[in-house]
Amino acid sequence: MLSHLTPRPRPCQRAASVLLSLASLNLAVPTAAATPPAAGAAPGGHCAGPRHIIVPGAAHQRAGCLAELTTAGTVESGHTDPADWAGLTPKSLAAPVGVPGIQIDGYFPDTSATNTNHGWNHDAQFVIRLPDRWNGGLVVAGTPGNREQYANDPAISDWVLSRGYAYAATDKGNTGLTFHRDGDRPGDAIAEWNSRLTQLTRAARAVVAQRYHRPPTRTLATGMSNGGYLVRWQLENHPELYDGGIDWEGTLWRADGPNPLTFLPPTLRHYPVYAAGGPAAEGAGQAMHAAGYPAGSEFLWPYHHEVYWDLTQRIYREELDPGFDGSAEAGTPYCPTGSPACDADYDYALRPAEVRRAVERIALTGRIGKPLITIHGTLDVLLPIGQDSDVYARMVHRAGRGGLHRYYRVEAGTHTDSLVDAFPDRLRPLVPCHRSAFTALEGWLAHSHMPPASRTVPRPPTADAAALLTTCPLGR
Repeated sequence: MLSHLTPRPRPCQRAASVLLSLASLNLAVPTAAATPPAAGAAPGGHCAGPRHIIVPGAAHQRAGCLAELTTAGTVESGHTDPADWAGLTPKSLAAPVGVPGIQIDGYFPDTSATNTNHGWNHDAQFVIRLPDRWNGGLVVAGTPGNREQYANDPAISDWVLSRGYAYAATDKGNTGLTFHRDGDRPGDAIAEWNSRLTQLTRAARAVVAQRYHRPPTRTLATGMSNGGYLVRWQLENHPELYDGGIDWEGTLWRADGPNPLTFLPPTLRHYPVYAAGGPAAEGAGQAMHAAGYPAGSEFLWPYHHEVYWDLTQRIYREELDPGFDGSAEAGTPYCPTGSPACDADYDYALRPAEVRRAVERIALTGRIGKPLITIHGTLDVLLPIGQDSDVYARMVHRAGRGGLHRYYRVEAGTHTDSLVDAFPDRLRPLVPCHRSAFTALEGWLAHSHMPPASRTVPRPPTADAAALLTTCPLGR
């Protein structure tokens, strides 16, 4: 979600992390490759006419002809930012190669300036990638947490480009740990995320038509965490723009709860007592389980306490309920319960009605208008599955849209795939499960092949790390 935030660095890493997060890229425009176009290539051959492509509504754009659109080439060419996707995928995830084409970077008009990529200091940045070998489809994505437009590059962009899709992503209109400063009223910054993905989808569809001389035959939305929330919202509110979507552990916002402001504060109250041991530890652990953090996930709690829970609660509470701590901004880190305006004591149910109204502005309903596949790990302790996707699946069914939804609970999956490297014997990555869901959606849309029934996908007890990184069968 949320805290595909840039994690709070450990002291020894802090200086390097700050440098990485602030580094900007200088996008050189490489010389077009001299290789002749292959059969099935886009009209006009390799990278024909990139400077004639206009992104509708963009205030600035820069096009480049690249020999490689995946991270196998864009890291070296300066057309991505590794700091933007650090910590989101397993270290052994391979990047596909052999995808030449056009990349367009730019931004739409905006008044905020949290995104420093390219030295532009301008939000509403986007990236659009147009492979020479196009399969007729377009994939659009919003980023997880508060990251910038390249955050999905290894997890999503690389793979869909290798399958021939055009790809577009947005920074959602504000980035970083002070994203909540954007907008005039509570909820504005998050509401902008939704409008920015809508804006990008419309623009990218027009760009595809310019490049390939026909509109996309299929437009799919996908994203993880906050990006998954955007997929849900788009299919509820703008189904006319999409053929379907893949929701990877999307954030659930509901005015009456559950939402992150209902299940994060208990971690700030109870985890320190649990971690301290002693006679109160057992009761604190039970309170954590009651708040939605499943038994068996305890080994993940120390990391999430250090990196995610406190920071996530404070900055999202500041976005939606800035009055809680008065003139202070985003509370006091790791404040002990009982101290003034401490987020460990935050009680959403007791907050004024205007807080619920702010959440209502960004809330989900379950009324999806196009096919949606959701995947979520059972050991997610940032967005606990019982407080998030389990609830959203029930919402979809209550809205009468269950026939449009498939939901796969992935046993031993957690919120951040990079943690699989630390716990290979306990966790499984969700990257291959997302790819299985994607191909299942393709079959659903193209051939009316119904995906497997919603279910819990077991972690094979004898599977090794290599197999888990490349396969995730969803069922029969």
